[in-house]
Amino acid sequence: MVFAAFASASTTKTSLGAWMHPRTDPGFLSAEYYIGLAQELERGGVDVLFFDDRLAMPAAYGASTDPAVERGSRVVKLDLVSILGLLAGHTRRIGLGATYSTTYGTPYHVARQFATLDHLSKGRVIWNIVTSLNQDEAENFGVDHLSADQRYDRADEFLEIVTGLWESWDADAVELDRTTGRFADPAKVKRVDFEGKFLSSRGPLTVPRPPQGWPTLLQAGQSGRGREFAARWADLIFTTAHSLEAAQGHYADQQRITQEQGRAADAAKILPAIMIIVGETEEIANEKNDFFNALSDPVEQLIFLAEQANFDFAQIPMDETFDDSWLEQFTGTRGAVEAFVKSGRAKFGADATLREIVRARSMTAGNRFIGTPTQIADTLEEWFDNYGADGFALMPSDTPGSFEDFTRLVMPELRRRGRVAERPDTDGTLRERLGLTDRTV
Repeated sequence: MVFAAFASASTTKTSLGAWMHPRTDPGFLSAEYYIGLAQELERGGVDVLFFDDRLAMPAAYGASTDPAVERGSRVVKLDLVSILGLLAGHTRRIGLGATYSTTYGTPYHVARQFATLDHLSKGRVIWNIVTSLNQDEAENFGVDHLSADQRYDRADEFLEIVTGLWESWDADAVELDRTTGRFADPAKVKRVDFEGKFLSSRGPLTVPRPPQGWPTLLQAGQSGRGREFAARWADLIFTTAHSLEAAQGHYADQQRITQEQGRAADAAKILPAIMIIVGETEEIANEKNDFFNALSDPVEQLIFLAEQANFDFAQIPMDETFDDSWLEQFTGTRGAVEAFVKSGRAKFGADATLREIVRARSMTAGNRFIGTPTQIADTLEEWFDNYGADGFALMPSDTPGSFEDFTRLVMPELRRRGRVAERPDTDGTLRERLGLTDRTV
């Protein structure tokens, strides 16, 4: 099983990391916070630590940033390249991932940043590719907000340029021959000369070929177009599924699409997001879950939903049956919001109100696995053995507390069962250790 810890260079009131939780470290503006988190996960045998990102404060709910600022709901987002550079020097094995947008970045810049990080980390860097979906992000960059199809069209061109730049140096181009005075073979360093509808680049890159060839690519597309993009480019695919049946369906569909893109069905590893709440006994685990639920803030849940949908949920009556016609007005990640609506109706019935949908989401955020180490390991095995997952993306209820619980309680049980290595391999690149195929343009 592959395990990726999903973190944020930020803080949120009650969901991802929960600054309200007493086991959450409040030092998210300090270097020590990120170093400690990465080292704890590495010691515990977790394979990857990756950070989400967003290029604007949440502003859709109530057409204002005020509700998010008041609650501390992802209004802080630190620069991730700086953090990964820091962590590369304080860890040895764990993969290090940063989110970077193809809509507001430039290909040459991204290619250089991640190639540099791959060298500094000795082949451990991951790029989490996003296309960015919110109007307020576009406004921060002073540009028009692109449609979903336009964003993915641009993203395909972006990836063609970035991967071409990574390959603009052959692996053996650098010679450093002190006898002849030749640094590198000019025949092995080439231009890209890409011209597309949205983007162009000449090349070559000013950084030699990264240790992984292509730094590991992570993507989380849920829509049809998003799954096609992931099938073409991703090595790791971050998904959401609230049941084994749903996970199996997504797994099979993604493998089918991956084959249609000319790759092997299992070329990418599929990692559903889960939140593990574990205790030495069932009673302790349930008490932890109840405490986390008690922190829930309905408005913060709507702030998050408003971001996903690119829509102001303050317009919708809280205590009337949710009308599906509202879905037609969402211009963001509609699939994610539909999943929230579906989970609300599953719990409260077809006539579920927005308040009930929000309540259901707060009680099931991250698809929670709750129980003892043995029970958690049983559930992980069930998903893994029945084609629902190749591993899991771990969502924290509190940071670093819930990650510490996982490495202290669950990982030893998984080692006993042979599901993770007794001693994680430190040789080779991250791509090699995860069994990912080499990539070429």
